[in-house]
Amino acid sequence: MSSTFNRSVLVTGGTTGLGFNCATVIAREHPDYQIIIASRSDPNASADAINQLLGQMNVKFVKLDLSSLSKVRSFVADWKDHRFPPIQSLVLNAALQFPGEAEYTEDGFEKTFAISHVGHALLFFLLTPHLADHARVVNVASGVHDPQQKTGLPDANYISAEELAHPPLALAKANGRQHYTNTKLANVLYTYALHRRFQSIKESTGKNWTVTAFDPGLMPGTGLARDASRVEKFIWFRILPCITPLLRLFLSPNVHTAQVSGNCLAQLAIASDVDGVSGVYFEGNKKIKSSQASYDESKQEDLWQWTIGTLAQSEEEKNAFSMVG
Repeated sequence: MSSTFNRSVLVTGGTTGLGFNCATVIAREHPDYQIIIASRSDPNASADAINQLLGQMNVKFVKLDLSSLSKVRSFVADWKDHRFPPIQSLVLNAALQFPGEAEYTEDGFEKTFAISHVGHALLFFLLTPHLADHARVVNVASGVHDPQQKTGLPDANYISAEELAHPPLALAKANGRQHYTNTKLANVLYTYALHRRFQSIKESTGKNWTVTAFDPGLMPGTGLARDASRVEKFIWFRILPCITPLLRLFLSPNVHTAQVSGNCLAQLAIASDVDGVSGVYFEGNKKIKSSQASYDESKQEDLWQWTIGTLAQSEEEKNAFSMVG
């Protein structure tokens, strides 16, 4: 099957909401690409739905549980077995938000950080040998990482990657949305750290890899709040989607449907007008400045070094993950 396509695109969390709409746009615009949507499950047969909608057969679902490092490694092993064509775009979109006290994965990491950063980082490192020479990486972040945006969520506060992974007691008992804003700041920090490595790789190998961070805005009705309370889910899924125009008028213009934001995300992954653009933060389709804290190179390097030290299982992997050009 993969032999009929010349490039692959991987969208994590691609079975619903933002990721689903992004995958649909890319599949429509590039029938010559193999689109992989990866998530823990696909109860609505999302890949089949996109294929039927477009009258094509270029979308495939592959199971991926980002909360488990062993399952991420198994996913990459399966990727090799499938022999998918070179990866043109990695859209690292999957995320969850847990409203209560800290929850932990089987590997002992706080779940929000584990899914949105740790699992994605391991996925990226292991898939690096499969990237096309002009590949793009898009990290889905959020405006909630920036205290200046006054989103109503707790202000992001990055002390160290170790603290995000294994929060001290006071942070562990805090509102779970604190873990979410902290993690979204980590997504932006990681983007800038990765951009510097890509620049070095370009100078030494000529490979033109790029990475950008993306804020989709507030998207009422998406699956992000699936673990919220019953009342919160009712408001999120039933009330807010019906008043999106009012939210844009009175709350923030950065409120969108998943279709609108999905289209913007897809363009970052494939559009020619952002070819070569790297180390940049986008709000929708606009380049903007990210938070002041996100430009702190000491924080970027703390996250980078912790991530490599945590994920590499051997000196060979440590050297590969370090991405020294």
